[in-house]
Amino acid sequence: MTDTRVKNIVIVGGGTAGWMTAAAMSKLLNGIAKITLIESDEISTVGVGESTIPKIKLFNKALGIDENDFVKHTQGTFKLGIEFINWGRIGDAYMHSFGDIGRDMGLIEFYHYWLRAHQAGNAPDLQAFSLNNVAAKRDKFMRAIDAGDSPLSRIANAFHFDAGLYARYLRRYAEARGVIRTEGKIVDTLLRDGDGFVEAVVMQNGQKLGGDLFIDCSGFRGLLIEQALKTGYDDWTHWLPCDRAIAVPCESAGVLTPYTKATARSAGWQWRIPLQHRIGNGHVYSSRFMSDDEATAILLKNLDAPPLADPRMLKFTTGKRKKGWNKNVVAIGLSSGFMEPLESTSIHMVQSAIARLLSFFPSTEFNQADIDEYNRQTDFEAERIRDFLVLHYKATQRNDSEFWNHCRTMEIPSELERKIKLFQSNGRISRNSDELFAVVGWLQVMHGQGIKPNNYHPLANLLTPQENLQFMAVQKSIIDKAVDSMPAHSDFISRHCAAMNKSAPLARQ
Repeated sequence: MTDTRVKNIVIVGGGTAGWMTAAAMSKLLNGIAKITLIESDEISTVGVGESTIPKIKLFNKALGIDENDFVKHTQGTFKLGIEFINWGRIGDAYMHSFGDIGRDMGLIEFYHYWLRAHQAGNAPDLQAFSLNNVAAKRDKFMRAIDAGDSPLSRIANAFHFDAGLYARYLRRYAEARGVIRTEGKIVDTLLRDGDGFVEAVVMQNGQKLGGDLFIDCSGFRGLLIEQALKTGYDDWTHWLPCDRAIAVPCESAGVLTPYTKATARSAGWQWRIPLQHRIGNGHVYSSRFMSDDEATAILLKNLDAPPLADPRMLKFTTGKRKKGWNKNVVAIGLSSGFMEPLESTSIHMVQSAIARLLSFFPSTEFNQADIDEYNRQTDFEAERIRDFLVLHYKATQRNDSEFWNHCRTMEIPSELERKIKLFQSNGRISRNSDELFAVVGWLQVMHGQGIKPNNYHPLANLLTPQENLQFMAVQKSIIDKAVDSMPAHSDFISRHCAAMNKSAPLARQ
């Protein structure tokens, strides 16, 4: 009987994507295949972001990683959400917070009761009912605890961390579990006669490294998925026009905030990611509407403290490969496509691709039905994330620049158009259960950027006006009392997971 087991896996490229893949496979495949990772010290990695969403906790848990140890070694901080500044209008600010907003009652979500009170002018802003938002703005943090029905039992958090240190941390983890790292540059790819599968890669020193399954983590180059297999690319810049980013770290300054900032500029937006030893900053912009020099000047002008390095430029085309899995090559990370880090999805998409590949892990027969389903699920995830990002640009009243006039008036994907119209009618949000972003995420962005429903769910009228106001008051009081009991973000880190580098003190007011 023919042995069809995949025995040799070759990962092309290191960085965050490569070492996340190597770490997960070394743990979860339990030694059934040899895993080799090829990377070159001469080729710098882009990094796929320093800000994450809560699902990263599932990845770390699956690997058995101690959270405090991980935060210490990556100069990490905790993240309760993303604050968006100047997106709907200049001067506006709102937060896309993780976790619940209020408590649902009966058959409908809390926010419909809130909409009823809000439309009557009798309710505080929606964000007053999010523990994460209230805690973030007061610079407080703690992990969820077993506190019964208290919102302290349901705190949802993600992390900020140094992507280079995270890759290094996972490299140690993977090598300790048998992953073999091969240093050097790949100069050629050999395709198998007959079916065009990748047979081996050729190193600069002439060495040939063969494999059954190849995982392309080579970044934008797409060394295998594109350069060798000519898979093709779906360009989404007509919906997401930003195509460049300037990144620069600066010294720590002020309070150590437990949230990311995304501040809209005249032709894009600027990120701020606080770490224990520095602040990560970047300016994402459209070269069609702004020059590189102007973008760099805006970024440097809006830093909290002096820069720690020269600004670094990144050019990209938003979109995805036409196939994330082609023949015996799976693209993970930037080789599979790129979505700007507006909602911190880069590392999550690496994580979900790894999980999906393990779910459809092949034999050497590489069944096409499995590959097709992998690609269908990958496309669905990318398209729904794309729509969520497009919403941020489309839902604006800004008319102060050519860029924002373009975004406000552009055509958008039909599925996003349907979601907006549904919300505008009676505040309803329809979500496929396989989508990444939850109802409360869509709600916060649409409300935060000025999309107003004409009405609310009729069943919210089952409460009398006075009962509804009392319901609001109780919910807000519960949130406020819970946040009062939380420690400062910097104190929590000092107590549990301060970085090993003592020369980089935590920034406090």
